[in-house]
Amino acid sequence: MKILVIEDEIDLQQSIKESLVKEDYLVETASDYHSAIEKVFVYQYDCILLDIMLPHGSGLDILDELKQAGKTENIIIISARNSLDDKLKGLELGADDYLTKPFHLAELNARVKAVLRRKNLAGENGIAFKNTRLDISERLFFVNGQNISLNRKEFDILYYFLLNKKRLVTKTGLAEYVWGDNSDQADNLDFVYYQIKNLRKKLQDAQAEIEIESVYGIGYKLMEI
Repeated sequence: MKILVIEDEIDLQQSIKESLVKEDYLVETASDYHSAIEKVFVYQYDCILLDIMLPHGSGLDILDELKQAGKTENIIIISARNSLDDKLKGLELGADDYLTKPFHLAELNARVKAVLRRKNLAGENGIAFKNTRLDISERLFFVNGQNISLNRKEFDILYYFLLNKKRLVTKTGLAEYVWGDNSDQADNLDFVYYQIKNLRKKLQDAQAEIEIESVYGIGYKLMEI
């Protein structure tokens, strides 16, 4: 799962990033309005942590642009401004939660998990499809109730497929989601193919009633067997 931290206080930004990485999230950062706008409109994120006061612009303006573009990201405002007007404006523009600085990182992590459950998983802790279930909180995968070991990348790939089951997932989109914007620097996407190959074998060996189909030259689809 992929999170963007938009925060200009570098020490706080790094503390948040380190805390979320320990929870096995893929975390990217932006420190000002312009770099934040570029990332939110180029890449896809499961959750965005957004400071209101940024160099060269406001986090509320970012929210407004996302709303106008119809992008329904999971957004938690993190701000030193404990203003009712700011909270109401942020929620009106589409923010899902508002956390006032200073805050405990454990509370932030809990808020992130709650937003993901509420928006992506309809309040549940996992996703079930046919005879499989992905437990998001514990990062476990089950086939017919039996735990199947997945590495971090395999888990994130399967999560992305389950969120987009029966829909086309491009190789580029999958690479950006699981490996982050650093995937743009890769000479090819062979690393995606190898992870998909390993995941397919695990699904087959476990007799999962789902499979990852290739769409020649474009990407993949997760389908039921």
